[in-house]
Amino acid sequence: MITEKQITEKLSGLIDPTSGKTLKSNGGIRKITIDKENNKVYLIIALADDTSPKKDDFQYELMKILKLELGFSGVRVEYTKLNTRAAGETTILAPNSKVNFLAVASGKGGVGKSTLTANIGVALSRMGKKVGIIDADIYGSSINQVMEITKLPTQRENLIIPVLKEGIEVITTAMLVDGNKPIMWRGPMLQKLLKHFLNDVKWSADIEYILIDLPPGTGDVAMDIQQLIPQTRQLLVTTPHPSASHVAVRAGLMAKELRHPIIGVIENMSYLEIDGNKHNVFGNGGGQQVSKELGIELLEQIPLTQPTNGKYHSLFLETDELSKTYDRIAEQIIDSFNKK
Repeated sequence: MITEKQITEKLSGLIDPTSGKTLKSNGGIRKITIDKENNKVYLIIALADDTSPKKDDFQYELMKILKLELGFSGVRVEYTKLNTRAAGETTILAPNSKVNFLAVASGKGGVGKSTLTANIGVALSRMGKKVGIIDADIYGSSINQVMEITKLPTQRENLIIPVLKEGIEVITTAMLVDGNKPIMWRGPMLQKLLKHFLNDVKWSADIEYILIDLPPGTGDVAMDIQQLIPQTRQLLVTTPHPSASHVAVRAGLMAKELRHPIIGVIENMSYLEIDGNKHNVFGNGGGQQVSKELGIELLEQIPLTQPTNGKYHSLFLETDELSKTYDRIAEQIIDSFNKK
């Protein structure tokens, strides 16, 4: 079976026609993912000019190596622009990046994924971790509402400066659209925006965790996000209802196909407690079902409740009882990354 190392060796001598340098000398081989079961390979290649028509000739040479010489039946290549920033300015996609990436997925919308993402970020920050959040839910962005962000990001030296809220650096598509105006973009435009968020945001140099609020579903957008970000781990969110747990399992299976480790599943809106009695408003068993089918741990069952801190409608601060639950989740996330 062909390995990533063998592919790298084969491609290292290829010339970037837009710069005249080899991929090895300019660091153009950004990511290689091999799908052994289907004999397919996915690559991210950086060129000095990723829009040049010369790219077609390069693509031909690339395909010739991957398909004819190495024997892959399927090849998918994403091109990005070679980083030309000043020395010392790295992006979160840099091969030597030490950032821990956590994608939060549900498969189905309306399960409270964004609320969980924001509160996990707050919990990690509470533990002294430097945290960033990318709201990649293009069509239903809601991190702004959850975190009650009203500011817009600024720009410096052609880089986006994320908004800071509760010590967390946040970037979201909601900052780029006019009010409730729907986003009508097609696939290629979405991919370009996502790459923009991954490459052109000026995150703090000491950022430790970046949480990715994934869009619902298991389509190309979610797949591209997961494939574009190296060494991503995943957290699944479901409700007790079968309609949510069934789709969460599909999202988990896709993560496994992409070889992204799943930290566990969280069951949100598990019950409503009134006068000490628990009411299963959305049924029961969804979290256990996801855990069983995917062979992963059910980390927490979070009730239907609101913060009592008087400051936020959706963020649970240290004074809230539920903050202890989010602290436990954050601790398990930290432990998972420490074991890698």
